[in-house]
Amino acid sequence: MKTISVIGAGVMGRGIAYSAALANFNVTLHDISEQSLQNAKQQIEKDLNKSIDRGYAKEEDRQLIANIHYTTSLEEAGREADLVIEAVLEDMALKIEVFQKLDQLCPPHTILATNTSTMSPTEIGAQTKRANQTIAMHFFNPVPRMKLVEVVRGLDTSDETYEKVKQAALQMNKEVVEVNEFPGFVTSRMNCLIGNEAMNMLMEGVASAEDIDKALKLGLNHPMGPLELADLVGLDSRLRNMQYLYETLGEKYRPCPLLTKYVKAGKLGRKSGEGFYKYD
Repeated sequence: MKTISVIGAGVMGRGIAYSAALANFNVTLHDISEQSLQNAKQQIEKDLNKSIDRGYAKEEDRQLIANIHYTTSLEEAGREADLVIEAVLEDMALKIEVFQKLDQLCPPHTILATNTSTMSPTEIGAQTKRANQTIAMHFFNPVPRMKLVEVVRGLDTSDETYEKVKQAALQMNKEVVEVNEFPGFVTSRMNCLIGNEAMNMLMEGVASAEDIDKALKLGLNHPMGPLELADLVGLDSRLRNMQYLYETLGEKYRPCPLLTKYVKAGKLGRKSGEGFYKYD
């Protein structure tokens, strides 16, 4: 496996492209927006400069990053890819649309992976003619620093597909957890529950956002509080995840009303400048 295309130039997509390029893959980053691609390119270069300054990357890595190809053409992104990783919004209809197009555009050997944190690779793969080559690769934000990838098998995912994807993740210097598909996989089921309960406690006035996060960081040794993590992920993305888990797993995943209210108000977290915290 030599060539990886990433679909979607948002925070996750550009992080995956960055990590794949540093692992010496040929990388194409696709988005329907030229502006999003320009923003992604600037952020990737900024992240590399920081990594070099801190000793996490080397000067010679600049050429690997410079080799990332940016395109608004899905046909161009899929044409020679060995692995395509989709990183669009957490919306099942959108993901299926992207996969169906890729199924038509990509060579027969291409593996199609979704970076979803909750949704079904079985359902997505069933809408293509390569269900055995469809899988989920759940990366974590920020991708270059987070070590884990959940590799999630769909019902029809072949052993060969799993092994190739696992090796690609290992080449990207990640640790792999093998998951048999179930809504929310491993981490999202737990993370959404913890985050939702933190939001309920904030709504009930149990403690401030700062003290809830501080309690979990210092008392339970979490590296980041659940509310600041939700802000980082994006409250709109978290709400979509909660709604999906509520529909598939039941009442305990009912989204906190405060989360719904914040999203309606446009308070989406870091990307909008305000969520449970305010950002410059």
